[in-house]
Amino acid sequence: MTADAIVIGAGHNGLVAANLLADAGWEVLVVEATAQPGGAVRSGHVTAPGYLSDLFSSFYPLGYASPVLRGLDLHEHGLTWTQAPDALTHLLPDGRAATISRDVTRTMASMEAFAPGDGERWRSAYTEWSEISHHLVGTLLGGFPPVRHGAALAGKLGVGGALRLGRRLMLPARRLGEELFRGEGARVTLAGCTLHTDLSPEDAGGGMLGWLLAMLAQESGWPVPVGGAQQITSALVDRLLARGGRIVYDSPVTRVLIAKDRAMGVRTADGANHRARRAVLADVPAPALFLDLVGAPLLPTRMVDDLDNFRWDGATVKVDWAVSAKVPWTNPAATTSGVVHLTADLNSLTRYAAQLASDEMPTRPFMLLGQMTTADPSHSPAGTESLWAYTHLPFRRSWNPDDIAEHVTRMEQVIESQAPGFQATVIGRNVFAPGDLEQQNPSLVGGALGGGTAAAYQQLFFRPIPGLGRPDTPIDRLFLASASAHPGGGVHGVPGANAARAALARENALAGGAYRAAINAAHRAIYR
Repeated sequence: MTADAIVIGAGHNGLVAANLLADAGWEVLVVEATAQPGGAVRSGHVTAPGYLSDLFSSFYPLGYASPVLRGLDLHEHGLTWTQAPDALTHLLPDGRAATISRDVTRTMASMEAFAPGDGERWRSAYTEWSEISHHLVGTLLGGFPPVRHGAALAGKLGVGGALRLGRRLMLPARRLGEELFRGEGARVTLAGCTLHTDLSPEDAGGGMLGWLLAMLAQESGWPVPVGGAQQITSALVDRLLARGGRIVYDSPVTRVLIAKDRAMGVRTADGANHRARRAVLADVPAPALFLDLVGAPLLPTRMVDDLDNFRWDGATVKVDWAVSAKVPWTNPAATTSGVVHLTADLNSLTRYAAQLASDEMPTRPFMLLGQMTTADPSHSPAGTESLWAYTHLPFRRSWNPDDIAEHVTRMEQVIESQAPGFQATVIGRNVFAPGDLEQQNPSLVGGALGGGTAAAYQQLFFRPIPGLGRPDTPIDRLFLASASAHPGGGVHGVPGANAARAALARENALAGGAYRAAINAAHRAIYR
């Protein structure tokens, strides 16, 4: 087959890239390794009849806020959003709970219970967020460098405000919580949000990620698509097909075809060659693209050396349950929340992260739990719950099944400790160990969900390795469109959009030559 652009991978980033190129009038072919689209944005029935599970990702505050996804008007292709009454509850080991509700007065009351004045401190933090959220989200979820929104944000804050915000963005979650609040409720909630990534409460930059997720929870909740995560994928696919795009399945790409340092197309496992007239965009992890599909001999030596230092985020084990009744939480604050953090105080989160960093199996896992039916009643029969939880593990490429089974037992014991009788209500269960996640979606290498660590040393112009912070590669007309590219993991579509925009800029009739010359000069300076 021949097309203007070939997109490797039908994950959400690949589908976003394909849609934007189709909008520009390009003929687009998406080549997907597996039998279905979506990557880590898929749903299925894996626990019991009548119980729908989001198989990988779920709850999408970044997707709901993403200028990229909003700009695609996916509601015209069937995507609608809903959410639980409350966004998040963090349960502490002693049974206390801190809850973020879209009703700021409810959130304030929850935080106030931990320390006098923390309710007003929360309101103050949220007011501060509200004044800059539009431009801050545009800066964080945009191309690099973030010229338009970054300039608008700097203009709004002034020199002093911009410096203070810059400092805040570099703080660890523990330190940020200590500066903003007095009680453990608000502090541990921020840190728990940070641990949605692979960062600990002590890592530089982690506070920003926790603050972002917590403030989005306050502003608009943590929405889910009505009918499951698959609806995001279905809307993207329908939109692309309506614009003439094509998708082929069960066609793993084995090689990017290159001539004279220019990407010319791809070869698939069946030996077929597909020609790209204008560009190849790859929604696959950076090591897979550069080392497997391109090959080290065609890359600068310094770049290959840098790829040796690429760090994955932590492995993951995810469990889905079909539950015959609502979860019997001891603290009723958790009953109305879509997401529940289980169960750690701030020091426990630090110890948990230290065990992961030490390549140890956590003795008491910190868990993110999703009550899907509470968020969207279509997930299971009335009065029941479609439930999931995941926890991080040290990054390893292989696991002993007995170790995973023991860890799942620990996970269920953690839930039971806060919801006595939970295990008696379970009527079905599905376990995805790290290897299972990778088998289902080859981009989830070793069960890593983020396309590489969210640590500061692998973000911005360090992502995926020291470079431009852009999707351009040393191979002309080849662009990185996955979560390994800036701004990283999460279902927001920005890496795919950035890659599409770079491909369009490269092909601009007036500026294409100058554009590539500038990219080549920058790469020579970086990788020589």
